[in-house]
Amino acid sequence: MKILLVCAAGMSTSLVVSKMEKALAEDEKDWVIEAKPAERFNDIYKDYDVILLGPQIRFKKKEFEKVAGEYGIPVETINTRDYGLANGENVLNFAKKLYNKK
Repeated sequence: MKILLVCAAGMSTSLVVSKMEKALAEDEKDWVIEAKPAERFNDIYKDYDVILLGPQIRFKKKEFEKVAGEYGIPVETINTRDYGLANGENVLNFAKKLYNKK
């Protein structure tokens, strides 16, 4: 699976990405989890299975859903608490649920 975390500058989610990678099970180690800034979204979203937004850009959710939805790619905002605490396990589980719903 390929998971994209989108934030304002692409930097604030790096800790969350690191924690998510550490939470991967052995058979998930080949998954790709990346953080990118919102301004790159239109150029890269098609390459991912799930897109998670940092809470600071939740206002872009409808715009990104409209674009990614055409390809069946789910877009959701990361829970503020999980994001703030960099709870990679919870964020990873959230991404898995979104992927399994599609």
